[in-house]
Amino acid sequence: MTHPAPLAATRTPGGGQHHTREGLALIGALAVTQTIGYGVLFYVFAVFLTSVTRDLHTTPAVVTGALTLGILVTAAASVPAGRWLDRHGGRALMTAGSVLAVISVLAWSQVRTPAQLYAVFALIGLASAMVLYEPAFAVVIRHFAQSRRQGALLAVTLVAGFASSIFLPLAGQLEIHLGWRNAVVVLAAILAVTIPLHAFAVPKRHTVQPKTSTEPGDGQRRQIVHTALRERGFWLLTLAFLAQGAAVAAISVHLIAYLTSRGHSPAFAATTAGLLGVLSVTGRILTTGVTRRLPIGLVTAAVFALQAAAAAALPALGGTRAGAIICVTAFGLGFGVAAIARSAILAARYGTTAYATLSGAQALPITLAKAAAPLAAAGVAAASGYSTVPAAAAGACVLAAVCLFTARQPAG
Repeated sequence: MTHPAPLAATRTPGGGQHHTREGLALIGALAVTQTIGYGVLFYVFAVFLTSVTRDLHTTPAVVTGALTLGILVTAAASVPAGRWLDRHGGRALMTAGSVLAVISVLAWSQVRTPAQLYAVFALIGLASAMVLYEPAFAVVIRHFAQSRRQGALLAVTLVAGFASSIFLPLAGQLEIHLGWRNAVVVLAAILAVTIPLHAFAVPKRHTVQPKTSTEPGDGQRRQIVHTALRERGFWLLTLAFLAQGAAVAAISVHLIAYLTSRGHSPAFAATTAGLLGVLSVTGRILTTGVTRRLPIGLVTAAVFALQAAAAAALPALGGTRAGAIICVTAFGLGFGVAAIARSAILAARYGTTAYATLSGAQALPITLAKAAAPLAAAGVAAASGYSTVPAAAAGACVLAAVCLFTARQPAG
């Protein structure tokens, strides 16, 4: 079987080769902006949780609620953001989102009450819907031909996969030396790098990928969306990624507590849980390689089934160090696969004309499920013990695999 053409080679509407450097510049810019965006807008929250709680004279639960609100706002904003992207392209939306993100993070450094914190994270949630994976993937999907999309998405997510590894220790050191408020100001300055990258590297309109000379209108987009939303396959895909996303969210939050409940030391539990981030990158590389020869839907369903087996085996094997590492490794290989797979499957099935709108429609319930799953898992653990958490995650991954296998790709 032949291998895909070089990653960034694309065709203009006129049929000529688009310069490779522009495609590489887009990939490089988005890799940087996604790494910084996820690092500052999401991961560093955990570093400052204790200090913010103390300064605001409140509880960790109240402070954590601000992050939850931000996630909910991101979910709600994903649908209108997708519509904008399909109509106008990504440059204006992502640049404006970067500006809003910087202003919001600066405001975070000045909050004095929980109400102010919640208002700030509502804005951060809105900015996240404008600058993180959903819009970035939409830009990549529309920019590259189908044979090159997975490679482009892989390149962006490989770098962004290290966001937590970079920004968690960086934020920790900044807090030690500057205090949390000044640390947040420094992080806002770093986040400002994303403004020119989005302004100059993201295409203004969808004019790079091969397509007809007639720009699709709103009527055509509405028809595609209307047809997809009435199709059983669309909702099977949505349910598949919703179930797997919920399982991943629950395991990632509760894994350390589960392992310590099985008698492992906190240090071993934390180190083992830390494998998940590294393995997410490994899983993306392996999956992208395999999908050169097999349909991505089939490969992703197999990965979800592997995660189900790993989670189901955790109660039996997790009491030993070797068993825990084996189960976490197998489960972790699927951690980062869904981000690439959902985009590629959706674009292959429905095309790119209304991709961002459809992706936003899927992102709403998926994001809500990810936000609710850790809380639901905590309730299950309190009622039945921690051993039921991996069992529930295994069931969710089985459901995901079955739904994805059932929602077959269109012929050709």
